[in-house]
Amino acid sequence: MQPEHLLDPVSALIVVGGTCLATVLRCGLGDCVTALGAVGALFHRPFDPERARADLAVQVQEIRQDGVIRSRPAHTGDAEFDEATEMLIGSRSLGALQLAHCAHKRSRVERSQRAVRTFIQAGDLAPVFGLAGTLVALNQLPPLDRPGGDFSVAISMAVLTTLYGLLLGNLFFTPLGRVVARRAADEERDRQAVIDWIEAQVADALPRAEPHLRGVAEARP
Repeated sequence: MQPEHLLDPVSALIVVGGTCLATVLRCGLGDCVTALGAVGALFHRPFDPERARADLAVQVQEIRQDGVIRSRPAHTGDAEFDEATEMLIGSRSLGALQLAHCAHKRSRVERSQRAVRTFIQAGDLAPVFGLAGTLVALNQLPPLDRPGGDFSVAISMAVLTTLYGLLLGNLFFTPLGRVVARRAADEERDRQAVIDWIEAQVADALPRAEPHLRGVAEARP
């Protein structure tokens, strides 16, 4: 096997370029930018629930010792937990904590779904453009009535475009979408665990909630 025979810039341009262009046209530029942002996030350290608990420990301990009325919001650098604890202290209710968490969760889930949907679309389109490249290559075959015609170039391009489409769709875009989905699911699970931990730690330090607020506090997205 000679690897150089698997490299064809024209075939790659048809498949990769066509797939990317069709994905932008089908999903929109905004979703594609979101998908690229999700890929960039994969190279950063994932959300660490233990570190989040450590950052929130001082705030939680202050609420437990001095009560929620005398506590002041502390900033950890995480927008969700900063807003959630600020609303918790300001309203003195677990319902406000959950409302802030749910708002941030909806935003994160929406972004991850847009990214995954974009990658799935690209994974579906790649084999289509592999087939399109095959048809273009077959159209370049020399006429049968022309003796001595070179069929090898066209046949090679036809095979490579099909191969590129299958590999791009099944070994790149679709798996990438699954990776983004798994990272998002892991983060939501870990963030929910931290929110549950905060609730368990400060519940005794809060005034008894009104019935309608208690229902909000118990709600889960």
